Amino acid sequence: MITRRHLIRSIGGLSALGVSTAAYGVGVEPVLRLGVTRYHPTPPQWPADFPLKIAAIADIHACDPWMSLERIEAIVDRTNALNADLIVLLGDYVAGLHQVTRFIPANEWAKVLAGLKAPLGVHAVMGNHDYWADRAVQQVGRGPTVAHRALEAAGIPVYENDAIRLGKDGRPFWLAGLGDQLAFLPARRSRSTGRFGADDLGATLAKVTDNAPVILLAHEPNIAPRVPARVALQLSGHTHGGQIRLLGWSPAVSREHGLRLAYGHFRLKCDVIVSGGLGCSIVPVRVGVPPEIVEVNLGRTPMAPVS
Repeated sequence: MITRRHLIRSIGGLSALGVSTAAYGVGVEPVLRLGVTRYHPTPPQWPADFPLKIAAIADIHACDPWMSLERIEAIVDRTNALNADLIVLLGDYVAGLHQVTRFIPANEWAKVLAGLKAPLGVHAVMGNHDYWADRAVQQVGRGPTVAHRALEAAGIPVYENDAIRLGKDGRPFWLAGLGDQLAFLPARRSRSTGRFGADDLGATLAKVTDNAPVILLAHEPNIAPRVPARVALQLSGHTHGGQIRLLGWSPAVSREHGLRLAYGHFRLKCDVIVSGGLGCSIVPVRVGVPPEIVEVNLGRTPMAPVS
């Protein structure tokens, strides 16, 4: 996970490069830039003749002035313009930093996200900040969170260790959503609790009842080494690409299981794509990893026969 100590150290390094670089990291890249990053993975578990386009949004962290409702509206419009078959939301909708002028209530940002449209629907999982910001959930040790309830009230289903069978052009596949892996970290720090995360990978995949390919939504990417080859693709966020990424290196993201799953496309037992996300956590700085919407194209459109 992204760590405060490593991120502050990275910012110190940027300061050494000059005031203009630091100003860019605060005022330009995290606020004014927005791109679409496209991937075309070819997991062997996914039929090559089954084209599916997915748009993924991660780590919105709604708050003023860094991620205003107007900016979220622009992200919704840009995502809809991709004409994806399916839109997935990868968690962390609430603010992840304290340097804000307003914490945007969940019902407000959820209402904007309700504008997302795709033929196979919009589907969501929770992130760690959605859990951490909910004191009631931390006290009782279970959800649903305020963010969870707001999304479902806006018509967007949220998956917590659950799976749904979807289909396109008569071809089925499964979309599975994992509970957050760091959900109860604040409660564990303040009192004894038997639970650390809300995730249950085994129970989630047990809900897959046939041989159709599986796409797994998991906010934190570090569960990837445990994900079996039964899954074709894992989509994650959480890291923000490290928020500071220098020559392909994200110093604020620590290694786990010998891997630094900070950003991009990885091939383990399944394909793993880690989004750089949209908002900021800890401090409102991004350098070398502009906010992004991720577009994933699975399979390929069959070529027309040559006459």
